[in-house]
Amino acid sequence: MPGTPDYFRGKTIVITGAASGIGKATALIFAREGANVLCADIDGEGAARIADEVSEGGGRGVATTNDVTSRGSVEEMIRKAKEAFGRIDFQFNSAGAALRRSEFLDIDEELWDQTFDLNVKGIYYGMQAVLPEMLSNGAGVIVNMASMAHRRGGPGTGVHYAAAKGAVVSMTLGVAREYAGRGIRCLSISPGPIDTPFQDISSPELIQSMKDAIPLGRFGRPEEIGEVVLFMCSDACEFMTADTVFINGGGGWR
Repeated sequence: MPGTPDYFRGKTIVITGAASGIGKATALIFAREGANVLCADIDGEGAARIADEVSEGGGRGVATTNDVTSRGSVEEMIRKAKEAFGRIDFQFNSAGAALRRSEFLDIDEELWDQTFDLNVKGIYYGMQAVLPEMLSNGAGVIVNMASMAHRRGGPGTGVHYAAAKGAVVSMTLGVAREYAGRGIRCLSISPGPIDTPFQDISSPELIQSMKDAIPLGRFGRPEEIGEVVLFMCSDACEFMTADTVFINGGGGWR
Protein backbone atom coordinates (compact mmCIF):
# COMPACT_ATOMS: atom_id res chain seq x y z
CA MET A 1 0.00 0.00 0.00
CA PRO A 2 1.16 3.58 -0.59
CA GLY A 3 2.40 5.70 2.27
CA THR A 4 0.04 8.54 1.32
CA PRO A 5 -3.76 8.08 1.16
CA ASP A 6 -5.13 8.44 -2.37
CA TYR A 7 -1.56 8.46 -3.69
CA PHE A 8 -2.58 6.89 -7.01
CA ARG A 9 -5.77 8.85 -7.55
CA GLY A 10 -5.54 10.66 -10.87
CA LYS A 11 -2.10 9.24 -11.67
CA THR A 12 -1.58 7.24 -14.87
CA ILE A 13 -0.18 3.78 -15.47
CA VAL A 14 0.40 2.10 -18.83
CA ILE A 15 0.05 -1.69 -18.66
CA THR A 16 0.95 -4.05 -21.50
CA GLY A 17 -0.56 -7.52 -21.55
CA ALA A 18 -3.56 -6.01 -19.76
CA ALA A 19 -6.23 -8.29 -21.25
CA SER A 20 -5.48 -11.29 -19.03
CA GLY A 21 -3.45 -12.76 -16.20
CA ILE A 22 -1.17 -10.54 -14.17
CA GLY A 23 -1.70 -7.52 -16.42
CA LYS A 24 -5.46 -7.70 -15.97
CA ALA A 25 -5.21 -8.16 -12.20
CA THR A 26 -2.83 -5.21 -11.90
CA ALA A 27 -5.12 -2.97 -13.98
CA LEU A 28 -8.03 -3.68 -11.65
CA ILE A 29 -5.93 -3.10 -8.54
CA PHE A 30 -4.84 0.31 -9.82
CA ALA A 31 -8.49 1.02 -10.67
CA ARG A 32 -9.37 0.34 -7.04
CA GLU A 33 -6.89 3.07 -6.10
CA GLY A 34 -8.48 5.60 -8.46
CA ALA A 35 -5.76 5.57 -11.11
CA ASN A 36 -5.96 6.17 -14.83
CA VAL A 37 -5.09 2.92 -16.64
CA LEU A 38 -4.06 2.58 -20.27
CA CYS A 39 -4.87 -1.07 -20.99
CA ALA A 40 -2.74 -2.27 -23.90
CA ASP A 41 -2.81 -5.73 -25.43
CA ILE A 42 -2.55 -7.42 -28.81
CA ASP A 43 -6.04 -8.69 -27.94
CA GLY A 44 -7.86 -5.40 -28.46
CA GLU A 45 -11.29 -6.73 -27.49
CA GLY A 46 -9.88 -8.13 -24.26
CA ALA A 47 -8.15 -4.84 -23.49
CA ALA A 48 -11.44 -2.99 -24.06
CA ARG A 49 -13.24 -5.27 -21.60
CA ILE A 50 -10.64 -4.63 -18.93
CA ALA A 51 -10.69 -0.89 -19.59
CA ASP A 52 -14.45 -0.96 -18.96
CA GLU A 53 -13.88 -2.87 -15.72
CA VAL A 54 -11.28 -0.28 -14.69
CA SER A 55 -13.82 2.51 -15.19
CA GLU A 56 -16.44 0.57 -13.27
CA GLY A 57 -13.96 -0.16 -10.48
CA GLY A 58 -13.07 3.39 -9.54
CA GLY A 59 -10.45 4.39 -12.09
CA ARG A 60 -10.45 5.68 -15.65
CA GLY A 61 -9.73 3.04 -18.26
CA VAL A 62 -8.73 3.44 -21.89
CA ALA A 63 -7.94 0.52 -24.19
CA THR A 64 -5.54 0.26 -27.07
CA THR A 65 -4.54 -2.57 -29.37
CA ASN A 66 -0.76 -2.91 -29.53
CA ASP A 67 1.89 -5.41 -30.51
CA VAL A 68 4.88 -4.92 -28.21
CA THR A 69 7.20 -6.53 -30.76
CA SER A 70 6.65 -3.48 -33.00
CA ARG A 71 8.44 -0.27 -32.00
CA GLY A 72 5.90 1.83 -33.90
CA SER A 73 2.99 0.16 -32.14
CA VAL A 74 4.57 0.73 -28.72
CA GLU A 75 5.26 4.38 -29.51
CA GLU A 76 1.61 4.77 -30.55
CA MET A 77 0.59 3.25 -27.20
CA ILE A 78 2.51 5.94 -25.33
CA ARG A 79 1.04 8.67 -27.54
CA LYS A 80 -2.46 7.41 -26.79
CA ALA A 81 -1.80 7.42 -23.05
CA LYS A 82 -0.53 11.01 -23.21
CA GLU A 83 -3.51 12.04 -25.32
CA ALA A 84 -6.01 10.39 -22.97
CA PHE A 85 -4.54 11.36 -19.59
CA GLY A 86 -2.03 14.16 -20.11
CA ARG A 87 0.94 12.46 -18.47
CA ILE A 88 2.34 9.04 -17.59
CA ASP A 89 3.51 8.26 -14.07
CA PHE A 90 4.01 4.48 -14.17
CA GLN A 91 4.60 1.73 -16.69
CA PHE A 92 4.13 -2.00 -16.11
CA ASN A 93 5.59 -4.06 -18.95
CA SER A 94 3.65 -7.24 -18.29
CA ALA A 95 3.32 -8.69 -21.81
CA GLY A 96 5.39 -11.83 -22.29
CA ALA A 97 5.27 -15.59 -22.71
CA ALA A 98 7.39 -18.68 -23.23
CA LEU A 99 5.39 -19.36 -26.44
CA ARG A 100 6.16 -23.07 -26.21
CA ARG A 101 8.32 -25.34 -24.10
CA SER A 102 11.30 -27.05 -25.70
CA GLU A 103 14.40 -28.99 -24.79
CA PHE A 104 17.53 -27.01 -25.53
CA LEU A 105 18.66 -28.96 -28.61
CA ASP A 106 15.20 -28.55 -30.14
CA ILE A 107 15.11 -24.76 -29.81
CA ASP A 108 15.28 -23.37 -33.33
CA GLU A 109 16.13 -19.83 -34.37
CA GLU A 110 12.49 -18.95 -34.95
CA LEU A 111 11.49 -19.85 -31.37
CA TRP A 112 14.57 -18.12 -29.94
CA ASP A 113 13.95 -14.91 -31.92
CA GLN A 114 10.22 -14.83 -31.20
CA THR A 115 10.87 -15.33 -27.48
CA PHE A 116 13.36 -12.48 -27.33
CA ASP A 117 11.20 -10.23 -29.52
CA LEU A 118 8.24 -10.60 -27.16
CA ASN A 119 9.96 -10.73 -23.79
CA VAL A 120 13.00 -8.50 -24.31
CA LYS A 121 12.40 -6.20 -27.26
CA GLY A 122 8.86 -5.54 -26.05
CA ILE A 123 10.23 -4.14 -22.80
CA TYR A 124 13.15 -2.38 -24.49
CA TYR A 125 10.72 -0.59 -26.83
CA GLY A 126 8.39 0.23 -23.95
CA MET A 127 11.08 1.81 -21.81
CA GLN A 128 12.59 3.79 -24.67
CA ALA A 129 9.13 5.12 -25.55
CA VAL A 130 8.10 6.17 -22.04
CA LEU A 131 11.38 7.42 -20.58
CA PRO A 132 11.40 10.80 -22.39
CA GLU A 133 7.94 11.51 -20.95
CA MET A 134 9.02 10.53 -17.43
CA LEU A 135 12.24 12.52 -17.70
CA SER A 136 10.23 15.55 -18.77
CA ASN A 137 8.03 15.10 -15.69
CA GLY A 138 11.07 14.57 -13.45
CA ALA A 139 9.62 11.36 -12.01
CA GLY A 140 8.36 7.93 -12.95
CA VAL A 141 8.40 4.24 -12.06
CA ILE A 142 8.86 1.38 -14.53
CA VAL A 143 8.19 -2.22 -13.49
CA ASN A 144 9.24 -4.99 -15.87
CA MET A 145 8.06 -8.58 -15.88
CA ALA A 146 10.97 -10.96 -15.34
CA SER A 147 10.66 -14.48 -13.96
CA MET A 148 12.00 -16.91 -11.40
CA ALA A 149 13.14 -18.87 -14.47
CA HIS A 150 16.19 -16.64 -14.90
CA ARG A 151 17.59 -18.04 -11.63
CA ARG A 152 16.93 -21.65 -12.63
CA GLY A 153 17.95 -21.51 -16.28
CA GLY A 154 14.84 -23.30 -17.52
CA PRO A 155 16.52 -26.71 -17.95
CA GLY A 156 14.64 -29.21 -20.07
CA THR A 157 11.73 -26.99 -21.04
CA GLY A 158 12.63 -23.33 -21.30
CA VAL A 159 16.25 -22.19 -21.66
CA HIS A 160 15.07 -19.71 -24.31
CA TYR A 161 12.53 -18.18 -21.92
CA ALA A 162 14.90 -18.12 -18.95
CA ALA A 163 17.58 -16.43 -21.05
CA ALA A 164 15.12 -13.77 -22.19
CA LYS A 165 14.02 -13.06 -18.64
CA GLY A 166 17.66 -12.86 -17.54
CA ALA A 167 18.10 -10.16 -20.17
CA VAL A 168 15.11 -8.31 -18.70
CA VAL A 169 16.68 -8.35 -15.22
CA SER A 170 20.00 -7.04 -16.57
CA MET A 171 18.36 -4.37 -18.72
CA THR A 172 16.26 -3.21 -15.77
CA LEU A 173 19.35 -2.93 -13.60
CA GLY A 174 21.17 -0.86 -16.23
CA VAL A 175 18.28 1.52 -16.87
CA ALA A 176 17.65 1.94 -13.14
CA ARG A 177 21.24 2.90 -12.43
CA GLU A 178 21.49 5.20 -15.45
CA TYR A 179 18.42 7.25 -14.51
CA ALA A 180 18.40 6.99 -10.70
CA GLY A 181 19.59 10.57 -10.34
CA ARG A 182 16.85 11.92 -12.58
CA GLY A 183 13.78 10.85 -10.64
CA ILE A 184 13.20 7.50 -12.36
CA ARG A 185 12.92 4.18 -10.54
CA CYS A 186 13.06 0.96 -12.53
CA LEU A 187 12.42 -2.49 -11.07
CA SER A 188 11.64 -6.00 -12.20
CA ILE A 189 9.47 -8.64 -10.65
CA SER A 190 10.37 -12.34 -10.78
CA PRO A 191 7.37 -14.54 -9.99
CA GLY A 192 7.43 -18.27 -9.59
CA PRO A 193 4.54 -20.24 -11.14
CA ILE A 194 1.34 -18.17 -11.24
CA ASP A 195 -2.14 -19.43 -12.02
CA THR A 196 -2.58 -17.74 -15.42
CA PRO A 197 -3.16 -18.84 -19.04
CA PHE A 198 0.66 -18.96 -19.28
CA GLN A 199 0.46 -22.44 -17.72
CA ASP A 200 -1.65 -23.74 -20.62
CA ILE A 201 1.56 -24.74 -22.42
CA SER A 202 2.58 -26.99 -19.48
CA SER A 203 1.71 -30.65 -19.17
CA PRO A 204 -0.24 -31.85 -16.09
CA GLU A 205 2.90 -33.68 -14.97
CA LEU A 206 5.04 -30.53 -15.21
CA ILE A 207 2.43 -28.48 -13.38
CA GLN A 208 2.35 -31.00 -10.54
CA SER A 209 6.15 -31.09 -10.31
CA MET A 210 6.23 -27.30 -10.06
CA LYS A 211 3.63 -27.33 -7.28
CA ASP A 212 5.59 -30.02 -5.44
CA ALA A 213 8.62 -27.68 -5.38
CA ILE A 214 6.66 -24.87 -3.68
CA PRO A 215 6.49 -25.08 0.13
CA LEU A 216 3.18 -23.20 0.18
CA GLY A 217 1.78 -25.99 -2.00
CA ARG A 218 0.09 -23.89 -4.66
CA PHE A 219 0.67 -21.51 -7.54
CA GLY A 220 0.49 -17.80 -6.91
CA ARG A 221 -2.56 -15.75 -7.86
CA PRO A 222 -2.32 -12.88 -10.35
CA GLU A 223 -3.69 -10.48 -7.75
CA GLU A 224 -0.79 -11.29 -5.43
CA ILE A 225 1.62 -10.06 -8.09
CA GLY A 226 -0.49 -7.00 -8.88
CA GLU A 227 -0.46 -5.88 -5.26
CA VAL A 228 3.33 -6.00 -5.27
CA VAL A 229 3.43 -3.92 -8.47
CA LEU A 230 1.23 -1.36 -6.71
CA PHE A 231 3.65 -1.26 -3.77
CA MET A 232 6.67 -0.91 -6.06
CA CYS A 233 5.10 2.08 -7.80
CA SER A 234 4.08 3.74 -4.54
CA ASP A 235 5.71 6.27 -2.25
CA ALA A 236 6.14 3.52 0.36
CA CYS A 237 9.33 2.22 -1.24
CA GLU A 238 11.07 5.20 -2.80
CA PHE A 239 14.52 3.83 -1.90
CA MET A 240 13.91 0.73 -4.03
CA THR A 241 15.28 0.66 -7.56
CA ALA A 242 17.30 -1.68 -9.82
CA ASP A 243 16.18 -4.75 -7.83
CA THR A 244 14.15 -7.74 -8.92
CA VAL A 245 11.56 -8.92 -6.41
CA PHE A 246 11.02 -12.68 -6.08
CA ILE A 247 7.54 -13.99 -5.32
CA ASN A 248 7.54 -17.77 -5.41
CA GLY A 249 5.84 -19.28 -2.36
CA GLY A 250 9.19 -20.21 -0.88
CA GLY A 251 10.17 -22.48 -3.75
CA GLY A 252 11.23 -22.61 -7.36
CA TRP A 253 14.97 -22.48 -6.66
CA ARG A 254 15.98 -25.96 -7.76
